[in-house]
Amino acid sequence: MVVTMSTLLARRAARAPRGREQELRLLRRLTDHEDETLVVHLHGVAGIGKSVLLDAFLEEQAQDGAAVVRLDCRTVEPTGRGFLSEVGRALGTTTSQLDEVVGRLASAGERVVLALDQYEAFRLLDTWLRTTFVPALHDNARMVLVGRDPPVTAWRASPEWRGLFRPVTLGPLDDVAALELLAERGVVGTTAARLGGVAQGHPLALCLAASAAVERPDLDLDEAATQSVVAELTRLFVSDVRDAVTREALDVASVVRRTTLSLLRTTMPDHAPEETFARLQALPFVETGRDGLVLHASVQQAIAATLRSSDPERYRAVRLAAWRQLREEAADVGTPDHWRCTADLLYLIDNPVCREAFFPTGAQTLTVEPAARVHGPVVLALAGALEPEGSARCLREWWDRAPEAFSVVLDKEGAVVGFGLVFEPGDVPRSVLLADPLTAAWWHHLREHPVAKGERVLFLRRWLGEDGEGPSPVQAACWLDVKRAYMAMRPDLRRVYTTVRGLEAFAPVMTRLRFRLLPAAQVDLDGVTYHSALLDFGPGSVDGWLADLAAAELGVQEVLTLDEDAGEVVLDGERVSLTPLEFGVLEHLCARRGKVVSRAAVLLDVWGYDDVSGSNVVDSVVRSLRKKLGPHASAVETVRGFGYRCRL
Repeated sequence: MVVTMSTLLARRAARAPRGREQELRLLRRLTDHEDETLVVHLHGVAGIGKSVLLDAFLEEQAQDGAAVVRLDCRTVEPTGRGFLSEVGRALGTTTSQLDEVVGRLASAGERVVLALDQYEAFRLLDTWLRTTFVPALHDNARMVLVGRDPPVTAWRASPEWRGLFRPVTLGPLDDVAALELLAERGVVGTTAARLGGVAQGHPLALCLAASAAVERPDLDLDEAATQSVVAELTRLFVSDVRDAVTREALDVASVVRRTTLSLLRTTMPDHAPEETFARLQALPFVETGRDGLVLHASVQQAIAATLRSSDPERYRAVRLAAWRQLREEAADVGTPDHWRCTADLLYLIDNPVCREAFFPTGAQTLTVEPAARVHGPVVLALAGALEPEGSARCLREWWDRAPEAFSVVLDKEGAVVGFGLVFEPGDVPRSVLLADPLTAAWWHHLREHPVAKGERVLFLRRWLGEDGEGPSPVQAACWLDVKRAYMAMRPDLRRVYTTVRGLEAFAPVMTRLRFRLLPAAQVDLDGVTYHSALLDFGPGSVDGWLADLAAAELGVQEVLTLDEDAGEVVLDGERVSLTPLEFGVLEHLCARRGKVVSRAAVLLDVWGYDDVSGSNVVDSVVRSLRKKLGPHASAVETVRGFGYRCRL
């Protein structure tokens, strides 16, 4: 048999990275026919070498004839729809239906390995994967989950997963492997021994220390032996970058989720973006992904923290330039790239309340799952113990009539420690909705202030844990599950209605997230006041809301803003009253700034019908709107043969 050079190179690439032979053996058991393991969760701190080990394992499996599908979770929308689309795409199909994707995987080969790298980005999707996707797979498929955080306890605690799930922890390299890694990078002898002590077996730290030592042999790196070794070594590495363009590009790359040619063109207009992109690409801690360049997370955080503290004006200026570019790109983005724009905007928001709400850091000890009938006694007991009788009675009625609207919060032992009641008003019996004073008030508000055709509304009726509704791990788990709904319902989600008893505790957070109180929907039950609040995302849905949050944080002063409550447009600080139709047309166009919108689309959104023969009514409203905009009339531009475009 003739063995080609490419085969030899592939076999060499598949060898275990230095010091990782034991972990590779554990991964191999996943495809051992004598082993029952179906899912392996490989986890360890950032920079510990998880992706390198995964690449070696997958290359080995491919060489042995397995069909391999590898996804980078950072580039995948964290919804069932987004995940199935990406798996389908990897298999050469456009389907996003569960049964079709599972069927494709089943026929992909005798043995199929599905690997999800950067799994911490899939926190919103973990329950769906565990309870829906993996159980649907055929017995020829195995999964590898690779991320920074330990697995959610439900993988190990659920009786059905015992013996089928295996966690693997990736720790530091031993001394021998660490010295070998340094030797490969030209550092040996006493210098290597000293750097090995500084880096403490952390592969990324070892690489950074070796680079710094090679550049400056006289550098005393013992100072870097602090609690944050990687951050200090990153600072030393960056300080040695003599090229000003690369230094500037690193600042940009540390602020954005991904670095693209268009972002480099906007943030560094005096330099050729292709050349700058290539300089970044050559750095040892930069990955080339499907949607751009990505700095290693630890390095990115360290550079961004330094920039934020040493030059806050430049930090803000880079974020502002990136925001303007991303908002312009979002206007023309297609469905496959929709999630990337959302994630890019979310990354620009420094507000930890918002960032943590979508992508929490740290290990997750609680899980949220759809409620089953068996959970009823505990759910109702919590409601009875923590709510006044009037509210508890409403919740009992909800459980009897619409149990599918409930979710339960489970601890690491699988015990119910809280619950949530979240639903779309059209998905539950109208009689139970109107029998509950709170949801009846929301329903009447919705009737008086309807959303456009095709827009969706979410009712967050209640969440309770053993300590009530207040800030707690249970409350955080419930809100994380709500954010999963946000992602799944975008770009059609328009409003969220919710209620709290402890207004003082929640008001600061709700204000920052742009909820507003609905005094007319305030309800008293047995002497206890329930305050209602509304979050209207606007016609831009979740993406428009995130863009506005980022704009407010960056201090962007818009020439034109809309006040929905007053039905007014604010132009350079001056208020102008609009008719409902004028306001609707302007709102529709503003939500799609820079994008050409057809008359038919305006008719459907504002008037609620799609009779193009009546499109002259749009022209009439646009003419009256332009008169009121005065000096800013050109903001509403006519695109002949197509429709209109907002230029502000």
